[in-house]
Amino acid sequence: VCQVQNLAYPEDLNDPLLLKWVKYSGNPVLVPPPGILPKDFRDPTTAWKTSAGKWRITIGSKINRTGISLVYDTTDFKTYEKLDTLLHKVPNTGMWECVDFYPVSKTKVKGLDTSVNGPDVKHIVKASMDDTRIDHYAIGTYFDSNGTWIPDDPSIDVGISTSLRYDYGKFYASKTFYDQNKGRRILWSWIGESDSESADVQKGWSSLQGIPRTVVLDTKTGKNLVQWPVEEVKSLRLSSKKFDMEVGPGSLVHVDVGSAAQLDIEAEFEIKKESLDKILGDASAAAEAEEFSCQKSGGSTVRGALGPFGFSVLADESLSEQTPVYFYVAKGKDSKLKTFFCTDASRSSFANDVVKPIYGSSVPVLKGEKLTMRILVDHSIVEAFGQGGRTCITSRVYPTKAIYGAAKLFLFNNAIDATITASFKVWQMNSAFIHPYSEEAVRALSRT
Repeated sequence: VCQVQNLAYPEDLNDPLLLKWVKYSGNPVLVPPPGILPKDFRDPTTAWKTSAGKWRITIGSKINRTGISLVYDTTDFKTYEKLDTLLHKVPNTGMWECVDFYPVSKTKVKGLDTSVNGPDVKHIVKASMDDTRIDHYAIGTYFDSNGTWIPDDPSIDVGISTSLRYDYGKFYASKTFYDQNKGRRILWSWIGESDSESADVQKGWSSLQGIPRTVVLDTKTGKNLVQWPVEEVKSLRLSSKKFDMEVGPGSLVHVDVGSAAQLDIEAEFEIKKESLDKILGDASAAAEAEEFSCQKSGGSTVRGALGPFGFSVLADESLSEQTPVYFYVAKGKDSKLKTFFCTDASRSSFANDVVKPIYGSSVPVLKGEKLTMRILVDHSIVEAFGQGGRTCITSRVYPTKAIYGAAKLFLFNNAIDATITASFKVWQMNSAFIHPYSEEAVRALSRT
C-alpha cells in the first residue's frame, strides 16, 4: 500500500453541490518522495497563492520520529515541484496527519482567504499527532520566498506537550476552510467514540462531526486562537429561560428547564469581591495554581478556595450520573489568580466499557473580564467553550439514566470560600434533521 495524491474535476460546474466528479487520467499526481515511507504521505492542505503566482500546498509526513510538513508548488495541479525546504518540522512528535496552514488577522475579528499575507497577518500551523491523537497548533510567521514558517514561541511549538490545542477533549483530524460568502474561517473535526467497539457495533454507528466552529486569532491576547460555534447553530434554538442566581460555597441547585438532553447554555460567572479579597489578602492561603491540573487534581468533587463551580449536564435526578463543566480558580505563588476550564466525565455513565476522562486546561482571563462559558449538550456529546472559545473541550459521554426526559441540569459551587453569582440563559435545542438531497432538489438548486 502506498499513499498518493490524486486529482479529480467536477463533472458539472453548474451543480451547486458538485455531487459528481471525474478522475484525472494521469493520476497519481504526487507520490512519496525519496526518504519518505509509502504510508507516511497524506492529507494535503488547501492550496494558497504564492507571490510568484504559483499554487502551494503542504503535506504531512515524518522522518524517523520528526514530524514534518513537505511543501510543493504547482501551476496546474498536475505537475508539482517539491521545495528543498520544509514548511516546518518538530523532533520527537511522530507522524503529522491532517496538516493545516492558514492566515489569521492580527487586527480584525474575521477570517481570511488562505492566500492572504501581509504585516497584519500571522500564520497558523496545525497538525494532528498520529501518536497521541491530539490536534496541536502554533502561531508564527510565514516566509513566502522559501516556503518556511517559524513559531512565535518555540517553547510551545507544534506537537510538543506544552503546545496549544484546538480542543482539550475528544477532537481529532480537523481541517479548516475559508467561507468567502460570510468572510469566516470554519473548523471541522472528527469526534471519535469513548466506548467499546462492541458497543459501537451494537448501536450501528461510530463517530461524528463536531459542530462547525469559526476560528480567529484572539486579538486581545495575540497568543491563542478563539473558536465559536457557527451562527447557524442558533437556528436550532427553541424556547429559552434566563436565570440570575447567587450560590454560596457547597451549593447545588437544580435548574428547571425540562428535559436537558439537547441544550445550548450561555453563562457568565463572577466571584464575589470579598471572597477574592480574602484569598488574595491571606498570606497563609495555599498557592495551588502551579500544581493544579484538570486531569490530575481529582475532578469536580475536590474542593478548593475558589472552585470548582459551573454546571452538571446530562445528570439524572439523584446525580448518580452527571458530567460537570466548570471553572477552577487558583492562587499562584506570585499571588495572582490562574483560571482553569474543565470537563469531568468520570461519573458520566454507569456503563463499564466507557473511557471517562477529566479534560481541560488553563484559560486566559484578562483584567475586567467575567468568567464565561457556553455549553452545547446533545445526548452523547458535550462541547464546552471557555472565555469566548479561548479554551474548548469536547467530551463523548454515554449516560444510561440521564437520557431524554430524565436528563437534568444543575448549577453547582463546590468552592470552600467563594460565593458565586451566575447569570445564564438556557435554550432547548431542536434536532438538525439532516437529509440527503434528492435529485429533484439538486435540479431545483441548479435553476436558482
